[in-house]
Amino acid sequence: MLNQRRLVRMPCAYDGLSARIAQSVGFPVVAFSGNAVSASLLGLPDIGVLTMTENLEHAGRIARSLKIPMICDADTGYGGVMNVMRTVREFEAAGVAGIHIEDQVTPKRCGLLPQGIPVLSEEDTVQKIMAAVHARQDPNFVIIARTDAKSMHGLKDAAHRAHAYAKAGADAVIVMGANTAEELRYVTDIAQAPLVVVVQETGPTAELTDETLESVGCVFALHAGTARYAVVKALKDSFQALRQDSHTRSVRDRMATFDEYNQVLGMDEWLELERQFAMKA
Repeated sequence: MLNQRRLVRMPCAYDGLSARIAQSVGFPVVAFSGNAVSASLLGLPDIGVLTMTENLEHAGRIARSLKIPMICDADTGYGGVMNVMRTVREFEAAGVAGIHIEDQVTPKRCGLLPQGIPVLSEEDTVQKIMAAVHARQDPNFVIIARTDAKSMHGLKDAAHRAHAYAKAGADAVIVMGANTAEELRYVTDIAQAPLVVVVQETGPTAELTDETLESVGCVFALHAGTARYAVVKALKDSFQALRQDSHTRSVRDRMATFDEYNQVLGMDEWLELERQFAMKA
């Protein structure tokens, strides 16, 4: 998909069910949102408390349930160059198709927060990207480098960091905060690398068409919040109706049926396997 240089929309899942839904509606690839996983597993915001082990085990279980590739959020790589090397090898062994690593300092923060995001030096991050590239066993394992430098150092610095990370071997780059077509084109011109854009449900990125994103060099549009925002709204409405009315009739038309739910999970396939291999009486 990277080599085709055609834009691919990529929803971010956070568990097996949300990833299977993405697969069932026809997406060719799914992403894995560290922000949403922190919320789902820990009930905590994206403040850098989700550990590699928790993220890795969860990601591996999801990847093994899918027939499409999954790109995983690996935060900062969970430490220095040695940690990054282990991170790459562990996620690759778990069946994940690729990861993205950011240049934030530890503890990291959600890159969408309206505040300055401290980052490592460009030189230190380049060494981490080089270590990540060295560590992978399969050349098809995708390594995406993300910079959060724009919030404190401006777009020019962030774009030049993206270029340095691509030169260090990253297969694609993300510049957090580059949200307009003009900013994305500027980044692509400087970075000279495939670009991944993080799309928010509101704001400039939400209005950019496939054609526009493709024209400015984007290969993946990462929809980080679609699943988590949709689920929070749907569950709040459903639980509120149940609490107030003691039934869910007012929201039942927004729910899947039992058959639709099982279809997403591949129940028929599992039952067929059971029939095929069950012991004969």
